[in-house]
Amino acid sequence: MAKKQNQQQPNAAGTNVEKVKKQNQAAQQGQQQYGQEFASETDAQEVQRRNQQSQQKKNQKNQQNQ
Repeated sequence: MAKKQNQQQPNAAGTNVEKVKKQNQAAQQGQQQYGQEFASETDAQEVQRRNQQSQQKKNQKNQQNQ
């Protein structure tokens, strides 16, 4: 029980360990939610097509410069 009380009080550096843990947990949950949302809105085939077009243009430019 003493360990839990120490975590609720600031440590030697003045950090409230319990508060930091809660903030980290909340931030992690937010990132997971954002990641899922972003992934659901991403068309992987479209991204691959655009990347391929970009690579082709880059190759053409390099050939012209040689």
